[in-house]
Amino acid sequence: MKFSQNGQLFELESGKRKLKLDVLTPEIIRVFEEDSNSYAIDGDKRIKTDVKTEETNDGLIISTSILKLKIDQDLHVDVYDNKKHPLVLDYRGKRIKLDRGINPEQEKLAASEGHKLSDEDDYPVLAVKQLAEDEQFYGLGDKTGFLNKRGYEYDNWNTDNPEPQVESFKTLYKSIPFLIGVKDGYPYGLFFDNTYKSHFDLGKESSSYYFYGAKDGQLNYYIIGGKTLKEIVTNYTYLTGRVPLPQKWMLGYQQSRWGYSVSEDEVRRIADSLRSNDLPCDVLHFDIDYMDGFRVFTWRKDTYQDPKSFIKELADKGFRVMPIIDPGVKVDKDYWVYKEGLEKGYFAKSPDGTVYVNEVWPGDAVYPDFGRKEVRDWWSKNVKFLVDLGTCGVWNDMNEPASFKGPFPDDVVFYDEDQKANHSKMHNVYGHNMARATYKGLKKLTNKRPYVITRAAYSGSQKYTTVWTGDNQSLWTHIQMMVPQLCNLGLSGFAFAGTDIGGFGADCTPELLSRWIEAGIFSPLLRNHAAVGTRAQEPWAFGEPTLSIYRKYLKLRYHLISYLYDRFYHESKTGLPVMRPLILNYPHDKNVQNMNDEYMIGNDLLVAPVLMEGQTTRQVYLPEGNWLDFWTGAEYTGQNTILVKAELADLPLFIKKNTILPWDQDASHVELKKHDLMTFRLFGDHSSYVHYQDDGESFAYEDGEANLYEVKMLKNEWRIELKQLGYKFPYKQIDLVSNSKKQSFVFDETSQSYVVKN
Repeated sequence: MKFSQNGQLFELESGKRKLKLDVLTPEIIRVFEEDSNSYAIDGDKRIKTDVKTEETNDGLIISTSILKLKIDQDLHVDVYDNKKHPLVLDYRGKRIKLDRGINPEQEKLAASEGHKLSDEDDYPVLAVKQLAEDEQFYGLGDKTGFLNKRGYEYDNWNTDNPEPQVESFKTLYKSIPFLIGVKDGYPYGLFFDNTYKSHFDLGKESSSYYFYGAKDGQLNYYIIGGKTLKEIVTNYTYLTGRVPLPQKWMLGYQQSRWGYSVSEDEVRRIADSLRSNDLPCDVLHFDIDYMDGFRVFTWRKDTYQDPKSFIKELADKGFRVMPIIDPGVKVDKDYWVYKEGLEKGYFAKSPDGTVYVNEVWPGDAVYPDFGRKEVRDWWSKNVKFLVDLGTCGVWNDMNEPASFKGPFPDDVVFYDEDQKANHSKMHNVYGHNMARATYKGLKKLTNKRPYVITRAAYSGSQKYTTVWTGDNQSLWTHIQMMVPQLCNLGLSGFAFAGTDIGGFGADCTPELLSRWIEAGIFSPLLRNHAAVGTRAQEPWAFGEPTLSIYRKYLKLRYHLISYLYDRFYHESKTGLPVMRPLILNYPHDKNVQNMNDEYMIGNDLLVAPVLMEGQTTRQVYLPEGNWLDFWTGAEYTGQNTILVKAELADLPLFIKKNTILPWDQDASHVELKKHDLMTFRLFGDHSSYVHYQDDGESFAYEDGEANLYEVKMLKNEWRIELKQLGYKFPYKQIDLVSNSKKQSFVFDETSQSYVVKN
């Protein structure tokens, strides 16, 4: 083996094989063959790092303060932590493909009946790693199935599959090739930055190894180290980006249905019903019905007299409007978006040079080539149509890209920036680039933090967009899958995520809707959404007691909006998810390695929803520490399983003893300019808490226009300290409350501090 070193970059050669290692930070090392454009990573992430090298008889050792890489003469790469614990070891043996016990004749017969018994399993790009007996796997975005991905296989190929999602699905709408492993209690991360169709086998083929394979491109992955799971997530989001601080109202409840937006009368009915039923709500989503013949960047005129005035009418009632936009542009010679895109050559082309045409909602449609900067800039400018009407953001859908006349051929011509490429390379980043363009347009046009939602995504999309898990259904299996899906999305960098409350497809039931709003009430994106033609599932659709249960939990959500906003403030600094699996907070507790039916919000709030039909009791595992029942105050010792009653209106909810929560006043929607009163509630005997406040919508906080409060509720003294005063509207009054005591403080303009209210 020969090698050369240029600072933190190493080039190695053995026979015909060449490999490069780039030490970006003490925790992050890139292993690759040749440089290539990354859509996941912006800018140069390299920081000056002390790197030590040692030549041995076996090869080369490269060490940082966190990681140690041993490279042998055949360029196998083994990764250890700084205490010599093995993390990622190259597998030296041969792959033994899964024996399915079928001969070619049987396989042909099964195929004739529509059964696909095996997939292509030869990969030009391949990384095979040793698999330890107790190794667990997390991450990969919102793949179906359970939290721990050990023993499963998945493909990265963004796919719109209308069938009910089950754990055997290998593909969904997103491709997030970031894998978190835990071996003997020691964590690591692997990010495979390759946009072509790829495959993870996490011990299904063999108990001796796991592997990543790609159909094209090159070997290009990042080894991510850290002492804890939290450090792995923080380091990965340093590399690929973090969810930016959202506008505060985005954390409010959101109501949607495919079919609402067909007319302003129907939307008005929904808005008025939400308010008359005392149901807090901030956003109404407009699906494809609002458009003129499903033409993007248009608004129908037959059932809307004046969309701008109507959106203003809704705003006066406390509702924002979130319209959907698909990438497919209707083929129509009189339609300005089509004409302009055609004239400027902005659409994807067939290999013969003609514009590629498929079909989506408007019929024959063409597809913007978002891999080109000029096309993204054009799309960004088109967003002005919606902004000028007063809408609050853009909901991107059908951007896998979806198509009705079969999938895109692999050789459809797209661009990778200024280099000609094809669909097979750009497919998995199509939605990513669409979201990127939308974010840029909204930011420039509004000077506010953009609200973008996307169905399709790639690693790094979290910098630009919120996500949801796509077209789930009103099935108990789908409410059960919600918890691991959202938790793995959080571990994969997507801290702002949600699922369709009640289910998008099929027909919801009163019990399922009640349990779903309970289970999902703390999901960062909280939206009830259903398909046209399904049974109505608005909170009032089933009467009582469903309506009262729904109202109870929406009001709880609105009491805790500031708590969720605080969590996003911390997430923007660390990348740690708001909604998280217990394994993230308790990585050494074997009882939570496969915990699929509980989750936590931050470090202190534990949610144990009922996810089974007819169930009125459930077992709840409480990890280390002392825990309080949120509703009754009953105290429990951790590392213990308890049996709790959970009637239909009950959500088992526990809070770590000695925790403070900010507690917002009752509200029908989030009011950004309401600064009269903030309350903090103490659960336990004593605690302290750091609270964040800004204007809730602009980027002024980046220039220091924000306040940081440290609330201390100690055994012998309660006080409030302003650690930072940059936002000119501190709370006029702050109430500190426990079960036995209440103390009020008021802001003193002279001393710029809080004093006890007389």
